[in-house]
Amino acid sequence: MKPAVTLLRSPHSSVPYIPMAKPEDTGTCAEKLEQAHQAVLREYPKMHSMLIARRGRLIWERYYGEGHAARLNDLRSATKSVTSLLAGIATRRGEMPEPGVPVIEVLGKHVPHLHSEQLPEITLRHLLTMTSGFAWKTGKRLGEPLIHKFHRSRRWASFALGLPIVPENIGTFQYRSPDSHLISMILTESTGRDAFAYAMEHLFAPLGIQHAAWLPSPERHSMGHIGLHLTSRDMAKIGLCLLEGGRYAGRQVIPAGWLDQALAAQTAGYPAYGDYGFQFWTGTMSRQPFSLAHGHGGQQILLLPKLSGAIVFTAESKTSHWKHPRKLVEQYIIPAMADG
Repeated sequence: MKPAVTLLRSPHSSVPYIPMAKPEDTGTCAEKLEQAHQAVLREYPKMHSMLIARRGRLIWERYYGEGHAARLNDLRSATKSVTSLLAGIATRRGEMPEPGVPVIEVLGKHVPHLHSEQLPEITLRHLLTMTSGFAWKTGKRLGEPLIHKFHRSRRWASFALGLPIVPENIGTFQYRSPDSHLISMILTESTGRDAFAYAMEHLFAPLGIQHAAWLPSPERHSMGHIGLHLTSRDMAKIGLCLLEGGRYAGRQVIPAGWLDQALAAQTAGYPAYGDYGFQFWTGTMSRQPFSLAHGHGGQQILLLPKLSGAIVFTAESKTSHWKHPRKLVEQYIIPAMADG
């Protein structure tokens, strides 16, 4: 049975709404952004929104098709990046162990009788960097042929922890969604709260995010790899917070030291996507360093730190064919910022 969407509102927040400005106020070429908008109309029929924030302010906001400002977008695998942020917050607060902790020290009660003898070697850091060595299959465009079997199981944690481990693959990157869900479970076992409730208090409320949804697993844990739904503006708030080293509206929301690791390459990834940090892709695009929360269909929070820019894309999430928005960034948005 498909779990129902859970809607929660954060407590009343005095955080101001996202600051706004004109592109030219931040040294950004509005003409090139308009060209990006026209390219979306011509070439991206499944796009729902394109938002651009720069130097602390939202400077561009366009919606397409079924997209609108109040829409809760299905982030798909961009959820993974938010799960990492929550782990960083919980670690800083002393509520969750450091990345070097063996996974079975926290999730021992979920380990099935039949499991790999290498399981005690796997740490939270392996999960954060997707280097756990659990046997998995990853196809083109990050497709995962085994993910449906994982989703159909009643006990996701036992399924993941019972996967065979390939010893020579421990420490080598492979895109693997169960790793991300186990991070969510470690958060819950450590704090006594599911990831959604924890996010509402410690991440969403400080950012003024008051409307969100996060699907639960069959065991009622927040899915760590997919399932988060946010508005496009709230995705942009997260981007602005990350650009400021975890600060938002004068408050340190996410530990800067965690972001130094999460947004930097921790392991070689895939050439088509970049290297991998703590549940973030990272690399270089048009000679600009980037960090990226990426989900199927083109759900993205893209950071361009040297340009002080954050870009949000949302699109149809339940599709097998979609066009990557990278061309928009390289051909129009980066030049618009570089000209400033």
